[in-house]
Parts: sequence; structure tokens; C-alpha cells
Amino acid sequence: MNLASIPSPSTGVIELGPIPLRGYAFCIIIGVFVAVWFGNKRWIARGGKAGTVADIAVWAVPFGLVGGRLYHVITDYQLYFSEGESWVDAFKIWEGGLGIWGAIAFGAVGAWIGCRRRGIPLPAWADALAPGIAFAQAIGRWGNWFNQELYGKPTDLPWAVEISEGANRVAGTYHPTFLYESLWCIGVALLVIWADRRFTLGHGRAFALYVAAYCAGRAWIEYMRVDEAHHILGLRLNVWTAIIVFVLAVVYIVVSAKLRPGREEIVEPDRDTTPGKDSGADGSAKAKDADAKDAADADAQKDPLSKDEPGKGRTAESTEAAAEKG
Repeated sequence: MNLASIPSPSTGVIELGPIPLRGYAFCIIIGVFVAVWFGNKRWIARGGKAGTVADIAVWAVPFGLVGGRLYHVITDYQLYFSEGESWVDAFKIWEGGLGIWGAIAFGAVGAWIGCRRRGIPLPAWADALAPGIAFAQAIGRWGNWFNQELYGKPTDLPWAVEISEGANRVAGTYHPTFLYESLWCIGVALLVIWADRRFTLGHGRAFALYVAAYCAGRAWIEYMRVDEAHHILGLRLNVWTAIIVFVLAVVYIVVSAKLRPGREEIVEPDRDTTPGKDSGADGSAKAKDADAKDAADADAQKDPLSKDEPGKGRTAESTEAAAEKG
């Protein structure tokens, strides 16, 4: 018998007056806001401009949402394309179902596009955003609480989550794996912040540390879940994904540290892109030529003997000729 437990919401919809807002979507929105806000502070601290993180997030977030949903639908296709299921439900993102692996992969593509448009290095931007992404995941996992999904095995621990009777679930108390992952993500964010300050991480290594640390936690948390999933050699698909991505992230950190030690000195070049003004190499060359011309004109004005103008500035030869005629 449980003396204490975490109750689940009776509904997954938050009523904001006449506007219904689903708890899952609300958590995702808040998470994105926190990631952009915190990433902007870190970007400015590294020498970037205010607003750049948000500008690139305009590309990264939509790509990430699409990628996260695609990964979920592909890996859990039986929920939408098996007999008795409706494929239209695959588009109902508000009901839950975003795969972090697809979200990060597709989000990186969107971020790459945004970074190229702004002329800044993607690794530096990713380093600035890494802790914010972890905080966003910590917030987003509470969307699973609203939907009463992604819980673990039955337990009578004081922090067990109460699950009510519903479609594909049995009433009872279970391990709150959403809470475990949320707390783990907070720890990952704090770890990246500390390591970044302690070791001055750069060239994408802060982001790689976030990926590796998250994967380490996701592996054991995923092992506790009881929802339906594909298995390979006795392990859930997401466990294998976490292991592979963890290894890749660690390899990147080691190789990157040897090839490109230290941190980027300039993360966002100060370029003037105002219409009608020169920028880039051509603009710099023209500016140098203009400066040289101005300097020459200034020298000419300072030397009254450099020009033979009526009434002033005669040369020595003209002065001597006038004296002989006199």
C-alpha cells in the first residue's frame, strides 16, 4: 500500500479562458523559450550578438519538431499503420510522441542552414545552446506526465506516479521515468556549464558532452520503461541508439580536442550587411583605398609648396626665375 505518490492530472488540457492548451504542447513551448533565452545569454558571453540564437532557432525548432515526430512514427509505426489504427493519428503531435534522436538530428540541419545564413560556425552556436537544450528537455518531459505516458515498472515507492485506467494502460503506481529523465537532464545542463567554465570547451565539445551525458542517463532510464518498443538482441531500440550516440560523442570530444584545442576567439564576425554599403573583402579593400586617398589629400593641404597655385605655394624654381627677371 502506498503512503505517498505523485498524482497524475485528470486531464491533459490546460484551459486558458476560451483557449484550450494541451499540457504536452505547453511544456514543449516553455522548454523552447528557456533554451533560446539561456542560449542567448551564453552566446553573448562568448562574444556573439543578441538575437542571433533566436534567429537561428527559427530554423532549428521547426526542423527539430518534424524530425522528432518522424523518428517516433517510424520507430513506433504499429501505433499508426497496423490493423485497427488510423494513420491520421501520426499527425496528432499534441497527443505526445517526439523522438529526441530525430529532433536533435533534424534540428542540427535547420541550425546549420541558419548558421550559414549568418556566417557563423555551427559548433560554436551548438556549444552555447547545449545546456539550454538539456533544460528544455527537463521541462518537456513533464508533458509526458500530463499525458500519463512513458512510465516505468510497477512500484510502491513514495515517489511513484499514479496512472489511471485508459487506452493501453492499467491503473496503478509506477516508476516515474519522466521525472527521472527530467532530473537527469537538469544534472546534464549543470555538468556542461561547469565543464565549459573549467576546461573552456569549444568547437562543439560542450555540445558533444551534453549528448554523451544525456545518452548515459537515457540508457538506464529507457531500460526501466514498460511501454511497447522494438527490441534488438534483447535490448530496446532506444538503448542501442543511446549507446551508439554516446560512443560517437566521446570520440568527437577526443578527436576534436587534439585537432582543434581551445575555443573559438571569434564566434560572430562583425560584418556590415546594410544595403548600399560594401562588406567583405571587396569592401575592406575599397575602404583602405579611400583612407589612403584621404591621407594623401591631407598631406597635400599641409604642404603649401606642393601645388603651384596663383598667389601662393610657388616652387623654388619659379621663385628664382622671378628674381632674375627683377
